[in-house]
Amino acid sequence: MIQREALPVVTSMLDRHTAVGLLGPRQVGKTTLALAIAKTRRAVYLDLEDREDRAKIAEPELYLAQHNDKLVILDEIQQAPNLFAVLRGQIDKGRRQGRRTGQFLILGSASPDLLRQSAESLAGRIAYFDLGPLSPAEVGPSQKVRDRLWLRGGFPESFTAPDDEVSREWRDAFIKTYLERDIPQLGARVPAETLRRFWSMLAHSQGALFNAARLATSLAVSGQSVARYLDLMVDLLLVRRLQPWSSNAGKRLVKSPKVYVRDSGLAHALLGITTLEDLVGHPVAGLSWEGLMIEALIAAAPRGTTAHFYRTAAGAEIDLLLTLPGNRQWAIEIKRSLAPKVEKGFHLACADLEPHRACVVYPGKERFPLSTDIEAMGLDEAIAGLRMK
Repeated sequence: MIQREALPVVTSMLDRHTAVGLLGPRQVGKTTLALAIAKTRRAVYLDLEDREDRAKIAEPELYLAQHNDKLVILDEIQQAPNLFAVLRGQIDKGRRQGRRTGQFLILGSASPDLLRQSAESLAGRIAYFDLGPLSPAEVGPSQKVRDRLWLRGGFPESFTAPDDEVSREWRDAFIKTYLERDIPQLGARVPAETLRRFWSMLAHSQGALFNAARLATSLAVSGQSVARYLDLMVDLLLVRRLQPWSSNAGKRLVKSPKVYVRDSGLAHALLGITTLEDLVGHPVAGLSWEGLMIEALIAAAPRGTTAHFYRTAAGAEIDLLLTLPGNRQWAIEIKRSLAPKVEKGFHLACADLEPHRACVVYPGKERFPLSTDIEAMGLDEAIAGLRMK
């Protein structure tokens, strides 16, 4: 079993907070992570999609009182939104009795309803952690294994499938189930075929500026509908909306966000890509790899880091601008080449912002200078540098 880097992070959060919300798409590994945590302490686990487990908590105050000395893990919490008010009362009661940490671990597909309900009922009582798919750092340093991760994506069942065809079938079924069952259960009233076409269009324009008008025309819907579809996919942690940096008042900056399908394997399934050979010859290859690197770097950055891109009308551009705690900025260019070169736009952007560190992340392992202030480094070294800050 692959050891998730989130395990010690979430464990530490439980040691500091009364309740922790572990959010992420279905099948991303939330339950496996929670059960691993349960082995380290007294805990009880309930799957709220299971009829028998739901019956156990029909009288939640009584059930939770019986287990008030344990970590209570509630999986798929969006299936029982009425529990949030009960949890609030239990947390407050526990605090009065001196218990301030490790009371609840709440798992859920990151639905808008889940976030709204918990924000209303558990404000000031819960800390969140977003669990993404497997990252390159978690699957090891082998380039062959990382290429498999790039092609298949990081959902564990897709990544560990016996061959590429089985992996592709799993991802196709995942997309179909999300569109036809899971999203409607979350209250979204969008035709499955319309949302699939929208999702596919985002995959085709991976890493491009979001153009609501163009997408609305293609889908024959309003611009407001397109914006709502994007909000939904972002809330479900299936799509990343990377916002532009906007604090440089003296420059004409791009105002539209860039959009990525967060899991490369889902993007490739939406594009009909099954093999690595198909992928490396596809026009989306460079931006697909860029998206994979962006997810890995954001996941590795310290909590409290903000992520943007930077682009001006004059051509200055940074693929990923990370602002770490303490207002230290990393300007990161991403190249899928073993002989990376720095574009003029990156030099211009670094002159504008004067970041704490400027680097080009590329597929190799050797670290070397590209100019006086810019160096090339592999992903592992970039991650190690971020974790030292």
